[in-house]
Amino acid sequence: MSSAEHFLELIERSKRGKFKIYIGMSAGVGKTYRMLQEAHSLLKHGVDIKIGYIEPHDRAETLALVKGIPTIPRKSIFYKGKHIEEMDLQAIINDHPDIIIVDELAHSNAEGSKNKKRWQDVLELLEAGINVISAVNIQHIESLNENVQNIIGIEVSERVPDKILAIADEVVNIDLTADELIDRLKEGKIYKKEKVETALKNFFKSDHILQLRELALKEVATHVEKKVETEVTKSINIRSEKFLACISSNEKTAKSVIRKTARLASYYNSRWFVLYVQIPKEGADKIALDKQRFLINNLNFAQEMGANVIKEKGSNIPETIRKFVIENQITTVCIGKPRLNYFQQLFGLNWFYSFVNRMMEEKVDIIILS
Repeated sequence: MSSAEHFLELIERSKRGKFKIYIGMSAGVGKTYRMLQEAHSLLKHGVDIKIGYIEPHDRAETLALVKGIPTIPRKSIFYKGKHIEEMDLQAIINDHPDIIIVDELAHSNAEGSKNKKRWQDVLELLEAGINVISAVNIQHIESLNENVQNIIGIEVSERVPDKILAIADEVVNIDLTADELIDRLKEGKIYKKEKVETALKNFFKSDHILQLRELALKEVATHVEKKVETEVTKSINIRSEKFLACISSNEKTAKSVIRKTARLASYYNSRWFVLYVQIPKEGADKIALDKQRFLINNLNFAQEMGANVIKEKGSNIPETIRKFVIENQITTVCIGKPRLNYFQQLFGLNWFYSFVNRMMEEKVDIIILS
């Protein structure tokens, strides 16, 4: 990057609003409560802070704290025969408070809204120079989706791409022990009494909470490590990591490779790419419609996750990958673990060994993901 480009980047960054995220292992740990406490404290210091969207879940303690904080009215959207209240993005931009509170970061907006997701609304608010305080549960982080599914046994549908946490200026973990959280649930402080037993048998099992708590603690620790790395001057001799995810038109394998590469890139605070090599038999007029749909969805998914998505044509996949790696100074290549017969067909084992050796000569790491 030239000095002029770097200077322009610094100017743009200074115009952007600051972003603070409260993160927790589950509902009921006190994220919304903490945001509202902070709002009252800031109001006492004369700060122009307002509520853009809060979801109190009928919790008496939370509802009590909403009182006294200026609120920008929500807008009503008619959807599927009923009126739904959503955050009014344009009204917030027009009002332009110093700080806006936006709860439920992973929320999907109703059809008819400008953006599909609330985190996209937050990006617009930040670009408009408005500081945002928001909250999210650990199970909604995109790259942790498979980990969370393995813990709780269900797939969480509403998710936030890791790039949103990466741009946050501050990430704060709201932590409770498993026993404290279960006690809050039994006291009716999280859900109504009639829902408590069902919650205890499902999501709020002690082992689930402990594992989610570990994920939340690790996520925040990783964010702090990255802040230290980016804000402390580094030696110019330290190489800049760049990750490359190589995907095929196989939907499930590709999505998993994208997620895991995103996780690695997030950990190292690095640029990353997703490369799909279109071989002749997968040309636009030859590829099966279902594979084409899966591929488009995965490429869009990768872009949403923050990857630079590249589509190359070539009859020799390993050679195309090798050229891309060298030209773009990739440090780590991530590929899915293929079936042996596919592996032989794709590379030819001798060619693959040659490919690996060449990558090692170029000081490129190769990670085969399960």
